[in-house]
Amino acid sequence: MMTDLILPALILIPFIGGLLCWVGERFGLGLPRWVALLSMLLVFLLTLQIWAEGSYTMPAIGAQTTQWQLEYQAPWIPALGISIHLALDGLSLLMIMLTGLLGFMAVACSWSEIQRHVGFFHLNLLWSLGGVIGVFLAIDMFLFFFFWEMMLVPVYFLIALWGHSGSDGKSRIYAATKFFIFTQAAGLIMLVGILALVFINFSQTQVLSFDYHHLLGTKMDPGMEMALMLCFFVAFAVKLPVVPFHSWLPDAHAQAPTAGSVDLAGILLKTAAYGMLRFALPFFPNASLEFAPVAMWLGIFGVFYGAFLAFGQNDVKRLIAYTSVSHMGFVLIGIYSGNMLTMQGLVMQMLAHGFSAAGLFILCGELYERVHTRDLRQMGGLWGKFRYLPAIMMFFCAALLGMPGTGNFVGEFLILLGAWKVSPLITILATSSLVLAGLYSLIIIHRALFGESKHEGDLPDLSPREIAIMVSLMGILLFLGLYPQPVLNTSWSAMAGIEQLYQSASAAPVPSVMTPELR
Repeated sequence: MMTDLILPALILIPFIGGLLCWVGERFGLGLPRWVALLSMLLVFLLTLQIWAEGSYTMPAIGAQTTQWQLEYQAPWIPALGISIHLALDGLSLLMIMLTGLLGFMAVACSWSEIQRHVGFFHLNLLWSLGGVIGVFLAIDMFLFFFFWEMMLVPVYFLIALWGHSGSDGKSRIYAATKFFIFTQAAGLIMLVGILALVFINFSQTQVLSFDYHHLLGTKMDPGMEMALMLCFFVAFAVKLPVVPFHSWLPDAHAQAPTAGSVDLAGILLKTAAYGMLRFALPFFPNASLEFAPVAMWLGIFGVFYGAFLAFGQNDVKRLIAYTSVSHMGFVLIGIYSGNMLTMQGLVMQMLAHGFSAAGLFILCGELYERVHTRDLRQMGGLWGKFRYLPAIMMFFCAALLGMPGTGNFVGEFLILLGAWKVSPLITILATSSLVLAGLYSLIIIHRALFGESKHEGDLPDLSPREIAIMVSLMGILLFLGLYPQPVLNTSWSAMAGIEQLYQSASAAPVPSVMTPELR
């Protein structure tokens, strides 16, 4: 039987596990790995229990409160209206399930890659994952900001201490510092927005509170609402990332260890989309509706920009990083289209992209361990060198371009279907970009697997551990593509509540600057 204490347990397990990894290193390098693996497995199993026992029905029309599956609240700083307030619905459950499963894969794929300071490595990996889980659960805005900033520090150390030198000569310290400055500066902008929202609410209610429910419905004049919404949007846009705030991502991926890339692409980028859905749209529905045309065109620009930049990359990790920029453009279109189809589609897109991008980055790590390069110009002819790796790489490249039968196709199809109701022009442009996805997927396959081999002698094939990781990810993507209904059912209630808030704004008089196409 579930209790509300399961929510703080989901956060505490990675933090306690990380400390045990650090302390346990003195007893051997194997102990931290097993502790980290079991910690993330426990998180995933707890989310499965919550999923099995939950009920995700649609909230009543006009309901003003979110239908939480579980909720936990304890006082923290009562004088400032700050509490440890955690809550979970279908959206946050799916994101935590993604975090637990990819966290497990991140530990497993770094089993042989990380050989120095193994305990401290797993401390940082698990603490970053614990911070992400806190972001997905916190509905006190001070607590949310605490976890939002806290998860950056371990990722900085993962890149700075265990990263690789980039093919363009940039160092891992450069990449880690750039990542930290971008995300830290954006977080401070969001802090300004949070404090301003709290003070405006206090002036109206005479109650000082950072609580999500208390801040919902705060009345603001249009100019102030737009300014505060932009504070939130910029913070989330940097992490998503949205062009032109994206430049930290390719450097971070190119230099990060494999587990760091899995963490970044599979999980951390999703915290930004989650923040837009959970906070930016509900707190500022009118400003979000007014800003929707700009956001959707930014999404379209990001889709094409990321794809075109991917064509020019020789470092395979940078190429995949730019594809993430392109795919997150679809997520941005889905968020600001603001209807049920696109919101359900972007949940599928976030999950499917998390698993497909994680699979490709894990493959990059496995290739690097064998051929000692990530430069596509130094690859070629690998089809004849491996038994399993080429077929697995082709599957993930097919998933990346949205091949029917994979979860990526379901996500992109639902987003495009819903976006058509809002803007046919944007939908047509976004659909045409799928041709580019096919091209950069073929670039990876052609340059890495075919042509004249540049490596003499035999290369070791994938180990049973590596095959098990890849087959598991492939199975999940096929499940999402062939039977997405359980995921759609789980997110239905949460998405319906967000859609109601957005529709209430669209029912109000639309400001004159709104384009007719998006009315």
